[in-house]
Amino acid sequence: MASADLRDELTCSICLNIYTDPVTLPCGHSFCRTCIRDVLDTQEGSGAYKCPECRAEFQERPALVNARKLRNIAENIRSTHPEQEEAGIPCTYSSLCESHLRVHSKSAEHVLTEPTTSLNHRKCSVHKKVLEYYCCEDAACICVSCRLDGEHREHQADSLNEASEKKKEKLRNILQKLTLQGEEAEKRVQSLEELRRQVQGKAAGITERVTALVRDIREHLKALEKRVLR
Repeated sequence: MASADLRDELTCSICLNIYTDPVTLPCGHSFCRTCIRDVLDTQEGSGAYKCPECRAEFQERPALVNARKLRNIAENIRSTHPEQEEAGIPCTYSSLCESHLRVHSKSAEHVLTEPTTSLNHRKCSVHKKVLEYYCCEDAACICVSCRLDGEHREHQADSLNEASEKKKEKLRNILQKLTLQGEEAEKRVQSLEELRRQVQGKAAGITERVTALVRDIREHLKALEKRVLR
């Protein structure tokens, strides 16, 4: 079984699971590609991008470098020790698939509740206070103690309503861009379809002329053959 030290080296600090498609930031810290991409997306427009691990700042969105050796080791551990992947599931406010649900159900500390679209009555797992804010840098819902005294105290944070409106506005902008792109693609398809019809029409005309020309040549050859035979 993989040692605890080795597992720590292979654990993404964002999702707390063994790396999946790990990538490395310029500061040297590694994360799952999907995890760090989501965090960087939430930091757009904040003036700088920050590493969730060491808080190193980047003026431009940092490039994600494939950590091939780390990925190979993580995949090997995951394939040879599947129990390692299931053992470290953090207890958070998440929607769970059936395999993760079975693991959570085995622990008395993990309380399952019905899915909800509201966080108004959810409490922080650390301070046991109602979640009121959204940490823009770590993409997490936090309570007032997390914001003032906890690990998020120097992070940019919005109220849940503000964060929700920003997310909605961002999604509306994305939807608008996709709609415009879809309309533009539809116009290009129609243009290509019209071009195809024109090309087919020209091709049909050329085929008709070539067929008539071949027929005329054959008739001339037959007439010439008759004259030669006479």
